[in-house]
This record gives sequence, structure tokens and C-alpha cells, in this order.
Amino acid sequence: MTDDEIAEELMRPARVRWAGKTFCPSEAARVLSEEWRDLMPRVREVAAGLPLVATQKGVAVDPVEAKGPIRLGLAEGET
Repeated sequence: MTDDEIAEELMRPARVRWAGKTFCPSEAARVLSEEWRDLMPRVREVAAGLPLVATQKGVAVDPVEAKGPIRLGLAEGET
């Protein structure tokens, strides 16, 4: 699986939900692999390079460095 495939799967729910709405990155990982937990670090790395905002409890965080669950949402002004 390529980073482009991961990016496409991450951007799909972001675009459907638009800015202000978030999703768990595991949603994309589960679509991409039965071993989705093993894929999560890579999913977070790819997310860091996309027009997505990662949050924990409503506060923006670095998706790679954050410990624990995060949410992703489309960055404001993106479509």
C-alpha cells in the first residue's frame, strides 16, 4: 500500500464531513488493512502532510508526536 492510497482514504471522510467535523484516523486504517493497528503510525505520518488538523480533546496536536487517540478534520479553508 502506498502513501497516496493512505492519503486518499484519509481525505475521503474529511471532504465528506467538511471543516469543523472530525473523524478517527483508524476509520481509514480499517478500510486499508485487517491489521489496521499496525498501520496507525504510518497513517498518522501521512496525515501530517495533508491539509488536515489533528486534535486531542479539541486542542491541535502533531499527529505523529501525540500519544493516545486523536481526531482528524479538514483544515479551515480546504475543500
